Amino acid sequence: MRVPRVLRQLKHSSHRKPLLGELIVKLLFVVCCGLITVLLIIHKYENFNNFKRTLYYRLAEDGEGFYAMPRNVAGEKIDWHNYELIEEESKRTGPGEHGRPYKLSSEQDIALNAKLFKENGYSAVVSDMIALNRSVPDIRHPSCRMKEYLKELPTVSVIIIFYNEHWSALLRTVYSVLNRSPPALLKEIILVNDHSTKPFLWTPLREFVESELAPKVRLVDLPERSGLIVARMAGAREARGDVLIVLDSHTEVNTNWLPPLLEPIAEDYRTCVCPFIDVIAHDTFQYRSQDEGKRGAFDWKFYYKRLPLLPGDLDDPTKPFNSPVMAGGLFAISAKFFWELGGYDEGLDIWGGEQYELSFKIWQCGGRLVDAPCSRVGHVYRGYAPFGNPRGVNFVVRNFKRVAEVWMDEYSQFLYERNPQFAKTDPGDLSAQRELRERLQCKPFKWFLEVVAPDLLVRYPPRDPQPFASGRVQSVANPRLCLDSLNHQAKEPIGLYACAFNKTHPQNNQFFTLSYHRDIRVRSNDKCLDAAKLNDEIVLFSCHESQGNQMWRYDYESKMIIHGKDHHGRCMEADLHTNKLFVRSCDKDKASQKWNWGYVNFVHLQNWDVYGAKFL
Repeated sequence: MRVPRVLRQLKHSSHRKPLLGELIVKLLFVVCCGLITVLLIIHKYENFNNFKRTLYYRLAEDGEGFYAMPRNVAGEKIDWHNYELIEEESKRTGPGEHGRPYKLSSEQDIALNAKLFKENGYSAVVSDMIALNRSVPDIRHPSCRMKEYLKELPTVSVIIIFYNEHWSALLRTVYSVLNRSPPALLKEIILVNDHSTKPFLWTPLREFVESELAPKVRLVDLPERSGLIVARMAGAREARGDVLIVLDSHTEVNTNWLPPLLEPIAEDYRTCVCPFIDVIAHDTFQYRSQDEGKRGAFDWKFYYKRLPLLPGDLDDPTKPFNSPVMAGGLFAISAKFFWELGGYDEGLDIWGGEQYELSFKIWQCGGRLVDAPCSRVGHVYRGYAPFGNPRGVNFVVRNFKRVAEVWMDEYSQFLYERNPQFAKTDPGDLSAQRELRERLQCKPFKWFLEVVAPDLLVRYPPRDPQPFASGRVQSVANPRLCLDSLNHQAKEPIGLYACAFNKTHPQNNQFFTLSYHRDIRVRSNDKCLDAAKLNDEIVLFSCHESQGNQMWRYDYESKMIIHGKDHHGRCMEADLHTNKLFVRSCDKDKASQKWNWGYVNFVHLQNWDVYGAKFL
């Protein structure tokens, strides 16, 4: 029996070498094919991470993703309101409930609040006094309360970036999303810690999330301070929902906020949707409306601006309307479309310009950007900017130049003319972004201006038209004193100070212009003189080009600066005892209401009714 077995083994061994050789050849062939495939992937997708993201969404489409099969074929709609929660919240009482203002009374609380205000830019002690799950007023248009939305809506990942946020403000944001979102739609909340320096935002927050908020809430800690843009990209890579929703870390979502954001995306995944942004007062946490809608835009210093609604935009007050540019902090976009667009340009640093880059990409590359009136989110607008520059260089100008060079074509020159810093700024390597634009066959910026924002060039001319007057503004009552911004910022008063020597081109804090927009602005920044009513002190406020509180006219014969419409009879008046400025009833006999401008364009002032921005 042994001999035949040996013979059989010898017989089989004679065939092994050819089989082994074939296996080696086949293995080498597979390896070569793999290398060629990797090279082709890198060539097409620019890097392997982009390929993995694209592969993920292709697999999602073939599997359980929202867009894997036809949805809402019958167009069935349902009422998504949570009436049990609405009833429960209507009965709540306590500090700040229903969005009411809360004011501190204890001297100890006031002193602590002043300290924390410097860290946060809002009243942290007031925030601590208010419940994390407080109620807010339903200030939607009444028609929104009867609105139904598609039955089949995509799931969402809510991404919240935070850096040194106050504990209660951050968690109130989280609880408002958890409480007011349909559980079936809310896949997850992803908190991205941009390497905060406050100890309670590390181990204590992680323990709280894991014990109280998991599994719906996840926490991602970045290893170093990376800035808003990189942090959002990190959150987006972690997301598993069909739709990405970005919120700031000091917000509160309102009643039935989610379905109005999702329905336009369910109908067309290339639609990006923004909520109406309400105001949460930084000092009292009062919740109130900002307005009933305007379209986002920009001027040629790249300040965010707003355009009036177009005819028909509010024929149906519940219907989303087109908006050229998002405000930046709050929006919803399908994950599929976000990655098709390459996400954010990761060459943008910290913050600044990201809302323009994404908005231009959406419109120019086949998408649509809308505001949804029935989705409302409150936002704390800080009264003070507590965070310094982590880079020590002007990263915002660099970001702006990257956006302009890639997306704005020949119109970028108008930005550069306004700011000499652009000429000195290197935007870095733009090849990947330009290849992306070419690959997606995106439209030119001229198309964006003509089709998406046809009134932008009229409202914000690329080159500033000549002003009505400019230079220093000298008091006739005391010629040694002139208007001065006092280097103040928004919501702070202007005053009087010793006049600069140069009448037409004084230093920045005394260089004012009575502009084409019929406002008086500090030349060095986007701040305008503002007064709400008679006898109010005049303050600085962000220029809105909507006239109203910021409308001024110079009567060169009487030398009076008139506030608002002529028939209101209000004029700028100096209080020479306090060096403050007020709006008082016009009196031609008062020297304290008379002013000399460094330069006056008499022709334009004589043609006040026909020159300048259209009267609103």
